[in-house]
Amino acid sequence: MLFRATDRLYETTDKVFSVVECRTCHMMRLSPRPDPLELRQYYPEQYWHVPEEDIASRFAELYRRFVLRDHVRFAQQAVDHTGTKGPLLDVGCGGGLFLKMMRERGYQGIGLDFSISAAGVAWEINQAPTVCASLSQAPFAAESCAAITMFHVLEHLYDPMLYLESAHRLLRPEGRLVIQTPNAASWQFLLLGEHWRGLEVPRHLWNYKAKDLEILLDRTGFDLVRTKHFSLRDNPACLATSIAPSLDPTVRGVRGMAETPNRKLWRDLLYFGLVVGCVPFTMLESLCRAGGTVMMEARKKP
Repeated sequence: MLFRATDRLYETTDKVFSVVECRTCHMMRLSPRPDPLELRQYYPEQYWHVPEEDIASRFAELYRRFVLRDHVRFAQQAVDHTGTKGPLLDVGCGGGLFLKMMRERGYQGIGLDFSISAAGVAWEINQAPTVCASLSQAPFAAESCAAITMFHVLEHLYDPMLYLESAHRLLRPEGRLVIQTPNAASWQFLLLGEHWRGLEVPRHLWNYKAKDLEILLDRTGFDLVRTKHFSLRDNPACLATSIAPSLDPTVRGVRGMAETPNRKLWRDLLYFGLVVGCVPFTMLESLCRAGGTVMMEARKKP
């Protein structure tokens, strides 16, 4: 056992879980793993971002679009490697902003999410066609997708290999898979331990290092193409939220913190300042291949 922790982020439970590491392969996981019915209780309704109309929310939406460009560029390059414009399947699409931004650049895409509320936001707010299902039971034909993206999905799954095998089946022979997870070999984790936001106890069932993902990809029929250790959207924000979770706008919404519009705006600006202040450190750790997240592109083995 490495340490014990509870839901420090969203405070959905006071139950204590252990984060353990395999003595043989050094893979890190949550123990005990909550059963599916229990796990649902730890995903609050506000877990998926829903744009609002006030000034602070409009600023937040512009910020989200700016920092998400990292993911969009990486996915664009992956799709371009296939020689087509899609379709791209975004697994765990949430509110669908990523798909909207891909569509604005001429790429066809469809979303997949297990949450009905997230799928509703994707359809209604971002006009992103979305299916509510698990990837292993997705209503798509074999070899029908040019690319599949999974941003912060694998760490939530009971059986990540099943999802990767399903992605392999759905991808065309020249298809590309893009995955991203928090990096348990990051400097952030080494410095902050159980207080690192990337652990997200109890919603993250697995805590991956880059070598863990490489093994998973190899065992499910993929060759690694490239790896990226910096995410402008995730790495600085992960560190900022680890330091001051009560300033994070999503955390405040989930916890139901009472705040006036002016107080909300000032807290958002303070959090934004903290995120900006975290950028130099997160860029340095990424240059040393120890960034807070790891993003990979893989192709089907010949």
